[in-house]
Amino acid sequence: MDAYDKGSGARHGHDDPGEPVRPDDEADSAETAAVPPVAGAPQAARAPEEAGASAEAGVPEVAGAPEEAGVPEGAGVPGAAGASEEAGVPEGAGAARAVPGPGQPPAPRTGVAALSPRYQVGAVVALAVVAVAVCAHIGLVFLHVAPSNTLTKQHGDVVDEWVFPEFEQNWKLFAPNPLQQNVSVQVRAEVSTAGGEIRTTGWYDLSAEDGRAIDGNPLPSHTQQNELRRAWDFFVASHDSDDRPVGLRGTLSETYLRRIALLRLDRDGAAGPGGVVERVQYRSRTTNVEPPPWSGEKVSDRPIVRELPWWSVSAENRGASAGQAEREGGAA
Repeated sequence: MDAYDKGSGARHGHDDPGEPVRPDDEADSAETAAVPPVAGAPQAARAPEEAGASAEAGVPEVAGAPEEAGVPEGAGVPGAAGASEEAGVPEGAGAARAVPGPGQPPAPRTGVAALSPRYQVGAVVALAVVAVAVCAHIGLVFLHVAPSNTLTKQHGDVVDEWVFPEFEQNWKLFAPNPLQQNVSVQVRAEVSTAGGEIRTTGWYDLSAEDGRAIDGNPLPSHTQQNELRRAWDFFVASHDSDDRPVGLRGTLSETYLRRIALLRLDRDGAAGPGGVVERVQYRSRTTNVEPPPWSGEKVSDRPIVRELPWWSVSAENRGASAGQAEREGGAA
């Protein structure tokens, strides 16, 4: 009766009480009696062949026992997701992400929406100011390059004040005959030394100085790029072939070049200790850019030198140049 009380998994005895018990039957009975009942195990007994294969493979005979196998209860069983969440076990990798219900808080906001209302207003105002500034700049540049019209006639001074000199636009790059010459501007001076003597300095290549300052500099200054070049173009356009000024613009261009010469010579220390620059002289050296071999064009490689007369330097120009040099030194 004890064997039958173990459960349906116990082996039944022989129908014939007089039949002798075989050794195989004794082993099976002992093996069956050694296995405790497992909760959740299937009701039907497993086949002896399957039990023997499991024993040989080292696998427990009862694979569905979560406690003996060390697997959390409900793992791999449909409907066990809720039990895992209650037990604090994270969902599997293949489980679908839970969607927040009506009572759950919404997802956190990002970007401008995450700011407080005050900062949101500030961001909108800043973006509006930037947009207006960009549109105004584009409009002024367009009026600068556009043909003469009513707006440019009425507000030409405002347009020029905004565009010049940093945003100047020209069409030299797209002209039928773009610039194909290298122009080098040089200057020298007559200096009155501290001992009362007059000496003449050598030629200072101002264009080469600007080129060295620009070469390798990712952010060269506007002065290094355009000051000397624009001043020389201004002088050539306002003087005739005999270097005589044409109108008031010609005289203004000479004054501009004098001050640039004094500023550069003072920077290079041309006068020396106690020396004073009395006169300056400019010259230009123009050479043609060699055309590419495939063009077949022939140009002269002979430089053209243009030498201007000596210009006297007044005390006013010396004072203005000295003041500008001091301002540049303080800014540096």
